[in-house]
Amino acid sequence: MICAAVSLTVAVFLGSSSPLRAEGLPELGDASRVDFSPQLERKIGEQIFNQIRAHEPSYVDDPEVSDYLNSLGGRLVAASSNAAGNYYFFAIRDNTVNAFAMFGGFIGVNTGTLLTAQSESELAGVIAHEISHVSQGHLARQIAREKQSSIATMVAMAVGVLAARSNSQVATAAIASAQAASIQSQLAYSRDFEREADRLGYQTLAKAGYDVRGMGDFFGRMQLAGRVYENNAPVYLRSHPLTVERISDMQNRSQNASYRQVADGADFYLVRAKLRAQAVPPGEAVSEFSKQLREKKYASEMATRYGLTYSLLQAKNVAAAQKELGALLALKVSSPLIAGLAARTEIAAGNQAGAAKIYRDALQRYPQSKALVYGYAEALLAGRQYEKSLQFLESQLQLYSSDYKLYGLQAKTYAALGKRLQQHRAQAEFYLLQGQLGAAVEQLQFAQQAGDGDFYEKSAVDARLRDLRVLLAEEAKEKKLNGG
Repeated sequence: MICAAVSLTVAVFLGSSSPLRAEGLPELGDASRVDFSPQLERKIGEQIFNQIRAHEPSYVDDPEVSDYLNSLGGRLVAASSNAAGNYYFFAIRDNTVNAFAMFGGFIGVNTGTLLTAQSESELAGVIAHEISHVSQGHLARQIAREKQSSIATMVAMAVGVLAARSNSQVATAAIASAQAASIQSQLAYSRDFEREADRLGYQTLAKAGYDVRGMGDFFGRMQLAGRVYENNAPVYLRSHPLTVERISDMQNRSQNASYRQVADGADFYLVRAKLRAQAVPPGEAVSEFSKQLREKKYASEMATRYGLTYSLLQAKNVAAAQKELGALLALKVSSPLIAGLAARTEIAAGNQAGAAKIYRDALQRYPQSKALVYGYAEALLAGRQYEKSLQFLESQLQLYSSDYKLYGLQAKTYAALGKRLQQHRAQAEFYLLQGQLGAAVEQLQFAQQAGDGDFYEKSAVDARLRDLRVLLAEEAKEKKLNGG
């Protein structure tokens, strides 16, 4: 669960981008745009996401899980009514079933949702529903309906909304701090908003090529869970209230659609196996996956062998991991997760060159896999191929200029080469992209004092430092105006 301290800060701004209209629904208005521009939403969303990433213990900082969610989410966004929107999907380590959207297109998914979904289409249905809440600007419109006089007051209302959606235990405290007890009745999306998200989400699911029954099946199980839980319903049911009408509507549309069998992607099973392995101590995970293989009780042999290999590696049983990896590779399944596991097994065995080769070859097949990019750069660094690492990182930064991890790896490589000015310059960008402006300025000051670098490098540092100092002064002025 998102901890209370961060929830109260994070919660401040859940929401969305450009509103559209669902066919057959009443015009819900555009009041949210009066106070929340898309640019402001994105800025706020980035600030809050940076805080989650930096301070929230339950944030899943796993590039393979992130790659999967953003690949799945990107496919859905491309098929949505707002395909031009800027979205980012991330995971929260929490066994409860929940998903939530923040301002600016940031969408969080609990690991419990990934593990509860019985097919990739069911998971896609949940995410498509959240994308629709984002594209329709539902949270911003919900808060705007309160007709508060200032953004600050509306933000206080949003605190209670996100706190309740991400952690019901802190909702009361959040509401009290916002002096808005009336938010209790506003925690859930309205019926119109839910119907709108259902319809657009269904359309997105169909257009993206998933099984449209997935959404109705998943929400149907949630409805049954609500009956079991009674007054202590799962968080998802409190923030996304289900009705018989909604469930029937989704199921009727699914029945009227032409039947199409959709196979689950290999990565759906692999990510779930990895999350299951991470949920318990390595030894326990090894026992569980071994038992499943021995008794042949699994949905996917490939995923079970992956989970066993991963767990053996975590248990530092390299020889057993190598043996199990051979059995996994014999299944001839191609996936960036399997390639990454193979490379990490080589690293554990002390074969840095072999790992680098696996990463390099895999990147030819999966050039957009951030996990493979980071792994290859780290393998080159560990193998002391510093110049090659710098060339590779520079080529990646040309493609992903806002990826803070690439700058972090670049800083490590410069440090290994003894290039202190460039090390601090890269470290400054690493901090800046995480919203740590003060730390970025400090790194550039260190770069000025480094005593190395040529005239052009020093000039670039000076220019960048001037720019960031202006931003720092503006930030201080803004905080003063807001009483911070």
